[in-house]
Amino acid sequence: MDEPFLPLAGKRVLELGTMIAAPFATHILSQLGAEVIKIEPPGGDTTRSLVRGGPSGTIVAYSHSKQALCLDLTAEAGKDVFRRLAATADVVIHNLAPSAARKLGLTAQDCMAVNPGIVHVHIRGYTHGPLADGLMTNPIAEAATGAMDDHRVDGRPTRFGPSYHDQFAGTYAVIRVLAAMLDPAASAEARTIEIGLYETGLHLAARDLAGMQLKTQLLGRLEKEGGGEFSMPGYGAYVTADQRWVYLLVLTDAHWARLTQALDMAEQDDPAFARLRDRKKAREQIEDAVALAVSGFGFAELERRLEDAGIGFHEVMPLERVLERPQARQPGKLRELSFRGLHFEVPEFPGARCVAGNRPPPEVGQDTTRLLRELGYDAAGVDELLSSGAARAYQPGDFAWSPVRKGAGEKG
Repeated sequence: MDEPFLPLAGKRVLELGTMIAAPFATHILSQLGAEVIKIEPPGGDTTRSLVRGGPSGTIVAYSHSKQALCLDLTAEAGKDVFRRLAATADVVIHNLAPSAARKLGLTAQDCMAVNPGIVHVHIRGYTHGPLADGLMTNPIAEAATGAMDDHRVDGRPTRFGPSYHDQFAGTYAVIRVLAAMLDPAASAEARTIEIGLYETGLHLAARDLAGMQLKTQLLGRLEKEGGGEFSMPGYGAYVTADQRWVYLLVLTDAHWARLTQALDMAEQDDPAFARLRDRKKAREQIEDAVALAVSGFGFAELERRLEDAGIGFHEVMPLERVLERPQARQPGKLRELSFRGLHFEVPEFPGARCVAGNRPPPEVGQDTTRLLRELGYDAAGVDELLSSGAARAYQPGDFAWSPVRKGAGEKG
């Protein structure tokens, strides 16, 4: 295997993150070679206790290959440690509430006071504006920017499954960090980066917002086409005879012609349905026809027919089967991790041609003592920080998963 390409090797990134947005950003930077130090309060990142009192999949997926330092930044001694560390860093990223950042001394002004060249990233609910100090989470961003209005379950607006807005905000943060790093003369203003979940949601909704405005001006009235399938009949999920869901990509008239022929549908020669605009008018009839046709085949036969016809499709995969697919198991696409005696396969950062160093996620405060010594604290100074609670080292049993007990519906 080729040597990994690590363009950020030698760069130090400090993460003061919780949940997803900031940890996701630093995960990407780590995969590009940066040294990432995850700084947590004594209570740990929230995701360290989400699954039976212990770490969730977020820690496994997005905190592997990081170091962990535990500080109480409400204590002056803890702030002093952070200032020393910030003086050695290239980037600091956090997603704390604005009021908390000010209280803990984590603002851009605070960090640049000890390191004028640092890149400071604050992923927050909103950037400048009347809601600048407001709090926001991923589903609130979905609700505020139109995404949730188009995603309904039984008519009720519902959050998406994955926290896409958090992850996109983290990705936008990485793009801005790399842009700042590419400019050796970047000003303090250019290195002060704010990414809002709200503004992220607006950017993600840009196409839909522009499309709504376009139709309103062309038609002289508001017209909304609901549904993630853009109201295109035949573009969606349908169930086979053996109860497996398949998602079909039927966007164009050519797609429709190939589909109707491949599935021997009576509609294949009907000129009334040859054009998309006509199929849209007969949406319910077309949907019923496609559903009926798909239900007439078992998955294996349907797969063969769709592949032979060159139609885009995929089975709707349950999570427990996603990593079974040969495409997912190609070299360099999964990282094997051992964590607390459990084995994990974690998808790699896309685009990498080889896998970089393989370290499991650190326990809370796992690297505290070593990093304190590296910052110049002698043995007595380290002991003082630990005994006062300004810093904390990992203790066996921290954030342990509670044992699974036999009970109703549970088997040994």
